[in-house]
Amino acid sequence: MAETIDFPSLSLQDALDLAILVEEEAQERYLEFVDQMEQHRTPEAAEFFRSMAGNEAKHGEELRSRRKARFGDAPPRVDRSMLWDVEAPDYGEPRAFMSARQAMGVALRAETKAHEFFAKALPHITDPEVRTLFDELREEEIGHQNLVREAMRSLPRGPEPDPDDYVDEPAAQ
Repeated sequence: MAETIDFPSLSLQDALDLAILVEEEAQERYLEFVDQMEQHRTPEAAEFFRSMAGNEAKHGEELRSRRKARFGDAPPRVDRSMLWDVEAPDYGEPRAFMSARQAMGVALRAETKAHEFFAKALPHITDPEVRTLFDELREEEIGHQNLVREAMRSLPRGPEPDPDDYVDEPAAQ
């Protein structure tokens, strides 16, 4: 759990701002993975990561709309330094020649990580509106996990690429 977040003192505005930052961080990470997969000529993984970036952007926009409706243009009191990798997949996850199924595994782990973040935060939340929001976000992460699992089930079964198959032999000096 992010130790820089004082969960008991979060206001609803702060909680919405944090949730927006979580979505932005995940979206940016997925877009970085799109670039990596395109460089490695793995278009299926790149396309899946692109769709995940779009999902994160959509969810972030929904949260921004809620925040604007409730708090207008009030400046945020939280910033990105307060969190790290809440929902964003780990930088070490993508691999050259990654399949779509493997990319979906990356997303599933990220959605699980986000669920755990909100679940672990809930006991520390004292504001009822913030508790409601975090509980809603925790439940949404379960829905996101289910969407990824469904996408995985829709893929044909077959052998997955082994990154070791693409390792070059050492060159003689």
